[in-house]
Amino acid sequence: MSSPNFRAVRLLISTVLLLFASLPALADSQVRIVRLSYIEGGVQIDRGTGQFEKAMVNLPISQGVRLRTSSDGRAEVEFEDGSTLRVTPETAIEFPQLSLRDSGGKASTVEVKKGTVYLDYAASKNEEFTVQFAGETVRLSHAAHLRIGIADEDAAVAVFKGEIQIEGPSGTVQIKKKQTGNFDLSNDDSYELAKNIDQEPFDSWDKQQSDFHVRYANNSSNNSYSPYAYGTSDLAYYGNFFNAPGYGMMWQPYFAGFGWDPFMDGAWAFSPGWGFGWVSAYPWGWTPYHYGTWVFLPGYGWAWQPGGVWTTWYARPRVLNAPRNFVAPQPPSGGRTTVVVNRGPTSTLANRSGSKLMIPNNSAGLGVRRGEINNLPKVSQQVQARGTVTERVHAAPLIRTDASAGFATAGSGSGSADSRSSRSSSGETSRATTTPSPSVHSSAPPPASAGHGHR
Repeated sequence: MSSPNFRAVRLLISTVLLLFASLPALADSQVRIVRLSYIEGGVQIDRGTGQFEKAMVNLPISQGVRLRTSSDGRAEVEFEDGSTLRVTPETAIEFPQLSLRDSGGKASTVEVKKGTVYLDYAASKNEEFTVQFAGETVRLSHAAHLRIGIADEDAAVAVFKGEIQIEGPSGTVQIKKKQTGNFDLSNDDSYELAKNIDQEPFDSWDKQQSDFHVRYANNSSNNSYSPYAYGTSDLAYYGNFFNAPGYGMMWQPYFAGFGWDPFMDGAWAFSPGWGFGWVSAYPWGWTPYHYGTWVFLPGYGWAWQPGGVWTTWYARPRVLNAPRNFVAPQPPSGGRTTVVVNRGPTSTLANRSGSKLMIPNNSAGLGVRRGEINNLPKVSQQVQARGTVTERVHAAPLIRTDASAGFATAGSGSGSADSRSSRSSSGETSRATTTPSPSVHSSAPPPASAGHGHR
């Protein structure tokens, strides 16, 4: 990965990603779209319909969306510049503002209604980021990493990195790195500033996810490569960029061999304002389904082409040079019920038993947890040669790509047809009736290798 050619490719991709991150998310709207980049356990979302439904990884999040987790639920929201908001169990948040200023700057406001969240803020140029909780407001202007926890009568803000100011009815409180502001919500906004941070149960999970993004967004030794573009760390971990003669730079997921196509697992989900959009089930399935084109390459199979010019964000993927008899999923003609597409057999889901993970060909990363296998390129080559490989994985907290919606469940046990179905907001299960694509008999490209007071 440190070759000059690879570094040049990564620099090119990062430059393009930074370019599209500065463009309006929708051509005729000031509304932005960010990514629900990770879920585990019970996570529900209200996408502006007034009703909560089971969430799916890679769902687009726009202004007005509400998100909540159950006792075993966790989630991550990834913003365009790579900033992340992580949501722990028994937490509820809202997005009252996700907009684009006339000047091109982005304005984001997150309101924490209850529970605990972690914010890793990148502080890109022209970015306005505000967090509200219990009548308090945090306006961020510099990079910071913080934890906000809210209970019935108190709240605490711990700053792991950077320095923040909290504005309330009684004034402003400044909290520096390795300090915690404790607020008594029942006593006129009184506060206590502690010069330490108490460890919380989900600190290690937050660090694990943060380290993943830093490591795989910075996996090139070229310091010009920016880690602040959403989806790029997942692309770096789960797949490989390569140069295809006549097509230019392409990307392909690992474990994508005979018979795989990019629309085997996903769903059509309805969003007010722009109708049905494709939601990919794959853990890397954000950028390749909203920018660029999926191209079928003779001798390689399906690969994603970023293209030289990025256009606006789109909800329905594009394909080029599809093989004969291939039929891409089509959005429902009406209604608002989420429609799941499971054209791949259940055997394409990676299954685990204890610390061992069985990875089949054509799984394309479905069921593989972030960062749990160090050398995916090597394992992918073994899978293509043998069909299936069993690999010992790193010990990590239970992470599911999407248990509730039938997208890859990475828990113990084998996948089943039932486990891959999805409940719509009305509680009914819908399936798409699309025609499976033919098997792809080709080989994948080679991998790149204390004070007190009142305010």
